[in-house]
Amino acid sequence: MNDLYKKLQETVEFLQSMTDFKPRFGIILGTGLNNLANEIEVIAKIEYKDIINFPISTVQSHKGELIFGNLDGIPIVAMAGRFHYYEGYSMKEVTFPVRVLKMLGIERLIISNVSGSTNENIQAGDIVFIKDHINLQPENPLRGVNDERLGPRFPDMLKTYDRELNAKALSIAKAANIKAHEGVYVGLQGPNLETPAEYVYLNRIGGDVVGMSTVPEVIVARHSNLPLFVLSVVSNQSYPPEVIKETTVEEVIELAKTVEPKMTFVVKEVLKLLNM
Repeated sequence: MNDLYKKLQETVEFLQSMTDFKPRFGIILGTGLNNLANEIEVIAKIEYKDIINFPISTVQSHKGELIFGNLDGIPIVAMAGRFHYYEGYSMKEVTFPVRVLKMLGIERLIISNVSGSTNENIQAGDIVFIKDHINLQPENPLRGVNDERLGPRFPDMLKTYDRELNAKALSIAKAANIKAHEGVYVGLQGPNLETPAEYVYLNRIGGDVVGMSTVPEVIVARHSNLPLFVLSVVSNQSYPPEVIKETTVEEVIELAKTVEPKMTFVVKEVLKLLNM
């Protein structure tokens, strides 16, 4: 991604030539929120393969579209599908869309994902609002020459996650009888799932859930001074070791589908709060 700023400008100019729609919020629709795209009043829909400088999603459950439109009357831009380091992309490529959304003028980024639980009190089907993360991925998206136009050389990560907004989301979930928690997300490279010993390790270092995405996007959002709200649907319980079962990606997707209406409800209610 040589000359990152120039590529960002090219991509933003291309998107603005396709639509003059101005979104207030951005949403990354991970495995737990794919079908939220069906509830958007679409103004413009552009496939990733047609967007200048954009990567192409290779994950089977991701649509690979950038959607501009209104969700319950709120102007948003949604990424229907994200990018992962395990797909072979560099971290700068993985996080390129986050910078594009920032330059499109969004006020806040909502990130969703699917994860495995490393906390015995968090079970499959629960929702976790992320309050912090532990980065165990092998590359940092900020590695290399820093462009001050995009953010500071050494961004502070202390107030990355909005605990007040998490508290409101927990109240929304409780009122709707949705089982939800706050937790720490551990980011690993993937694509393999973790070993039993690794799950024990992740629990011991303070992880509540583990996944293969999100952390690079969060780092770049923080670098860009872009506020966040991150939520995860738990697809399988992986701690303590005796509860671990073999898991396939198909089972993860099916479980996520069952929780998706709850995730969608929470996201829509949080957007209403933010839009006030």
